[in-house]
This record gives sequence, structure tokens and C-alpha cells, in this order.
Amino acid sequence: MAKYSDIKGFTVQTLSSDTAASAIDAGSWSSGGSLNVARRNLAGAGTQTAGLAFGGEATPGNTADTEEYNGSSWAEGGDMGTTRKQLSGCGTQTAGLAFGGATPSLTAATEEYDGSSWTAGGNLGTARKLLGAAGTQTAGLGFGGEGPGPTNSATEEYDGSSWTSGGALNTARQDLGGAGTQTAGLAFGGSTVPPNTAATEKYDGSSWTEVSDMNTARYAVRGAGTQTAALAFGGSPGATETESWNGTSWSTVAELASSKMLAAGAGEQDAALAFGNSPISGVTEEWSAPSEFNQLVEGQLYFNSTTNTFKETITDFPSATWTGGGNLNTGRNAGTGTGISTAALSIGGAQTTYHAETEQYDGSSWTEVADLNTARAYFMNPGSGPYTASLVAGGLSSPTRLSITETWDGSSWTEVADLNTARSQGGGASNGTTTATLVFGGTIPGALQVITESWNGSAWTEVADMNSNRYQFPGGGTQTTAVAMGGQTPPGTRGGLTELWDGSSWTETTDMNTGRDNTSGGGVSGTSSLIFGGQAATVVANTESWNGSSWTELNDLSTARSYIQGSGIASNAIASAGNPTPTNQATEEWTVNLGNKTITAS
Repeated sequence: MAKYSDIKGFTVQTLSSDTAASAIDAGSWSSGGSLNVARRNLAGAGTQTAGLAFGGEATPGNTADTEEYNGSSWAEGGDMGTTRKQLSGCGTQTAGLAFGGATPSLTAATEEYDGSSWTAGGNLGTARKLLGAAGTQTAGLGFGGEGPGPTNSATEEYDGSSWTSGGALNTARQDLGGAGTQTAGLAFGGSTVPPNTAATEKYDGSSWTEVSDMNTARYAVRGAGTQTAALAFGGSPGATETESWNGTSWSTVAELASSKMLAAGAGEQDAALAFGNSPISGVTEEWSAPSEFNQLVEGQLYFNSTTNTFKETITDFPSATWTGGGNLNTGRNAGTGTGISTAALSIGGAQTTYHAETEQYDGSSWTEVADLNTARAYFMNPGSGPYTASLVAGGLSSPTRLSITETWDGSSWTEVADLNTARSQGGGASNGTTTATLVFGGTIPGALQVITESWNGSAWTEVADMNSNRYQFPGGGTQTTAVAMGGQTPPGTRGGLTELWDGSSWTETTDMNTGRDNTSGGGVSGTSSLIFGGQAATVVANTESWNGSSWTELNDLSTARSYIQGSGIASNAIASAGNPTPTNQATEEWTVNLGNKTITAS
């Protein structure tokens, strides 16, 4: 006889651990062998199986002690020539480099380790402590630190015998983390006295460039790895957080077992060491990313036999947060954008004048490219689309409402057929090409609009009107499945009104949780969209997602603002510029990742 479970059931895979997006996401910290001399404010070098610890603050006083790690325990090595704490280091266990620190006075002393003893090298150009470090014994990099003032931006490069000046950090700071090489370095975190910073910068051998911030601002953070694959861990105050860097952005991974402050680090992104601590300690932890792991797959259902829980892998909107990105070159508001957080355009806008600038984003920094033919702001928002094929329509170039349409081919703008009705501050949607776009609503002098126009690649055609006159709202979706979100309706009411377009008509549906105007957003369809920022009773930071039937409150922007230049889709968006200051250059990135959620009975 057939079993009911055979007919109606399905197999659920049993796993001993949760699935993960990558080996780094599946990584974890475990206990290693303790240092023989407990200490803090020490330096480290080498790898997880061939580590080096030297200097620091022990009990009592500073130490010159050196220890070597073999992957399980520490053994005594040759003492340094200069006893000091708050020093920096790089290199390997058999070719280490120590520089700077406090004796307790600031020192410029540099020493080289050959696997058994230290030899004096050329002094730093500027005596300082708490520097960031990267590189090797013959190609070292020291940057930032304390001395002669509380923060320093100077960079110095070591060639195996002497130090020379390199390009200065953009953010002067002390007690920061470092990774990489002399020609491809990475600086992150630290203290600007005060506050702590999350700033990240990359070095190309001559100059530093600001890239995406860490998720957690902290000083005394330590690092491992390269410029494109780094690990940041510990820090102050009492941090256990670990973050991985993929060359573009930071993501949070498994925490340290215990907080690490004023510790040292060594190794690579997939196999690192953290050792020492404050209060003074010899505790060592080892970070390991598995060579094999269970891959994260959307929609997967499995049973975790370790935690005795059923799990489902879903797009995890509630856990998503906004993170800092690179600043625009030109601060402004009321522009528009296309693309996603790793490939976006910021177009036009207003400041003291109207702007024609177009800037292109690569996920970490903005570059100015070709200007619009007509400077303007307050566009009929074209919605989401790739940064290689975009369209903008309408807008305001004081005091004139415009009907001008321009298309972008990845390198330049071209004027094409005008809108039938010149207007500004409406919504728009696009399927990601310049041949199928929808614009709707907006304003002309003295009147709000319900007009909807559809673009076929060569001309605009009026189609069915919206149900409510409104302006100062964004749109999302495509030419056939669009959504209009919030805005201002007569007589000057900021609302949460939502309308859906099915390709032929508009239907009013569920209101947003927070009624507002001057927002921005993104979406891929009428069933998946995002809205952020705007003006309610005050300027707000609220973020909401739309699933086709209801709105859900999500994590706020870091900074409340309106007239944002926004672009993207519900799971991958970007917010840049905007009020409260007309010169705002700040960028924030929104990325929703897959996550494993426990299934509970209700």
C-alpha cells in the first residue's frame, strides 16, 4: 500500500550547519594556543600556521618579547632591540618588520626579523604610534597613527632599508586596521579622536581613494588579507564583530568568541589569527573558512540537526541595512538616477544652480562622465534601469517645466522626442531599456497632473490617467507593471497613496505606512518596490518595501533626507545627495541578501 507521505510529502535535507553564500560567510573563530607572555598593544605578522607576535604592554611594563606560532602553540623567538608598545608590523614569520610605537615616548625605530633575531633598519620619517600596516619586510607600508598630534594622515613606504613618503590618507586617524601590500593596501576603521570611524580607503602605491565604509565604526580594529579580500575583527569598545571585504563592500560574518581590544592580527581572509587583548591577556583565536560548505539557495528548505530547527532560505528584507558608500563629486538634490548599488548613474539636480552633471558609480566611488544636454532637476523619474541604457524626461530648469527627453548610451546623452505635456516632479518606471518607459503624474504651473505617457523608443503616447492628481513622488516597476508611491495631492496633503498600473489602467491599493513626498525609490515591478526618505511632518529616514499587496517598515537610512537621487531595485538600491543641505554628497547603499530563517509553528 502506498504511503500518504510518498504521495503528498517531499524530502527535507538534513544538514549539520546552516547554508552559506560563500566560504567566508561559513567561517568561524575557534580557540588557539595562548601566548606565553600575556599582553596588549602588540604587533603581529605572518600567517595562521606561521604567525609572529612582538612587543606590546605586559605585566609589568612594556616588552620586547617575540613569539612564533606554528598553528597550535606559541614558542619564544628572539627579543626585539627596542622595548615598546603600540607598535605596528607586517611581513612573515621569517621576514618580519616592526616599526613605530611608544617606549613610552614616541619612536621611529624600525627592526627586521629573520626568523631568529631582530636587526635595526631605517627609521620612520615621523616618529609615531598606533599606525596601520601592510606589506612585506622589503616593501612595507605604514599609515596614519598618533604623532606628532593625536591623528596623522601620513603614509610611508619601506624598501628594505629606508622609508619614503607616500600619499596621505583622506581621513587622518590612529589605531586603524590594515591589509594588503605596499602597492595595493587597505586602511579601515580607527579613531579621529573623537569619534571612531568606519572609513575605508584603498592605496594604489601613490594615493588613497575612499571606498565603502565598514558596517561598525571602531578603533583598535585589526585586519588580515588583501586589498580585495580582507578581514576586519575586534576593536573598541569591546567589539567582537568580524567583517569581510570583497573589494567593494563589507559584510558581517561570525563574531569572535570574546572581544578583542588592543590585540594583534595576522593571516589571510580565509585563515587568520587574533591574539592578545585588553585587559592584558594571551588569548588566541583562529579564523577558518571551510574548503567545503553547503551553498545558500533561495527557496531551500532544510533541517539543521545541530539546532533541531527547520530552516528556509529567503530574501531577508527585515535584516537589510543601509551602509555608507563613496561621496558624489558634486553635492546637489532633486536629481535622479538609474542602475543598482554597484553600477549606478546620478543625473542632474539642483544646488544654487541647475546641474547637467552625470556621475557614474562603480560600487565604491563616483566618476564624472558626460553632461546632460539640458541642465535640470525635479525630473519625471525614469525608475530603475541599467546605467548603460537610461532615459530621463521632463523636469524643471527655472522657471520652465520641460518636455525634453534624453537617452544615455553608456557614454553620452542624446535628445529624442519630447513629452506631450511638459512637467516635473512625477513618477516613472522602466524595464531597463530606452525603448519602453512610463511616466505619470507631476506638475505644471498651478496644477497637479494625472497624465500617464508611454514611450516606445521613438515617441510618447498618452494612455490612461492616474486616479489622483499628485507630484513629488517616485515610481517603480516596468512599462506594464508599475507602482506610484506617495507624494503630495491637493490641497497640499502629503500622503501614502499607492496606485498600481497593469499596462492599461491604474488601481488604488494599500497606503504606505508613512505618508510623505519628495521621496525616492526603486522597483522591478508592481509587486516588488522600495521607498526611502522624504518629507512628512519633518524630513524622515523611513524605508518601506512593497510586496504587491502591503507595505513593510524596514531599517531607516542612516541620515534623514528628502529630494534624494535614488535608483535601483527593491533588493539593491542606492540613495545619494538630497536635503537637508543642498551640497550633500553622501551616498548610502541598500543590499538585501539571502538569509536562513527558522520556521516556527503559529
